Amino acid sequence: MTAATSPLSAPTPVPRLFGDLAGKTALVTGASSGLGAHFGAVLASAGAEVILAARREDALRSVGDAITACGGRCSTLRLDVSDPASIRSAEPRLAHVDILVNNAGVGTKGSALDQTEADWDMVIDTNLKGMFLLAQATARAMRAREAGGSIVNISSILGLRQAGGVAPYAVSKAGAIQLTKSLALEWARYGIRVNALAPGYFDNEVNAELWEADIGKAMLKRIPQRRPGRLQDLDGPLLLLASDASAYMTGSVLTVDGGHLVSSL
Repeated sequence: MTAATSPLSAPTPVPRLFGDLAGKTALVTGASSGLGAHFGAVLASAGAEVILAARREDALRSVGDAITACGGRCSTLRLDVSDPASIRSAEPRLAHVDILVNNAGVGTKGSALDQTEADWDMVIDTNLKGMFLLAQATARAMRAREAGGSIVNISSILGLRQAGGVAPYAVSKAGAIQLTKSLALEWARYGIRVNALAPGYFDNEVNAELWEADIGKAMLKRIPQRRPGRLQDLDGPLLLLASDASAYMTGSVLTVDGGHLVSSL
């Protein structure tokens, strides 16, 4: 069969997950440490110009210096997502954002009988209200440019399953998932995709010694892969949702948990 009579059309080039963000601007919140700092570095390595946003300016500068030392392009923005005035003041920086990674988050620990109203407000205002207000402000800018965009809300497997002692946090992460689906439904008409990334338990500087303790070993037995996540385990999922490789995905919740959510009861 000749090419002229072939029923197959020429294949569409497959998007490259790890290098297709050139020309894009990405804003990452909670970028002064932890997951946010890592996300900023990953997006910069994929070619995006990254805006690192958080409350701690000194820590932001350190992260930014590390990214630029590796050849990435980034700038910093002091931003408190729990403060609507802070978000309003950041609106000029949102005008050219193509990718928003809504990562800023806080948590408290303790029995629901002992959690205070201040504890509740701090977690919900940052993890849920702040996520909504920044997504809204960014989406308004995207709509005005008629260029579409990608919003990635960072949730958690605790938004899909329960654990003791973290009620406000779990509620905020469950809310983030429902918020993601609601915004995806409303904003698809503007070419704005909204998806959620839900990590499981990850190894980091805060819990490095946990996995050697009895409680940590017990937790690992609940994870089918028998290990905590490593930061690089999030690279592919993040770039998938941030890039056009996920052009037909919106309202999705991508779990990265070593199979934790499908473990036996």
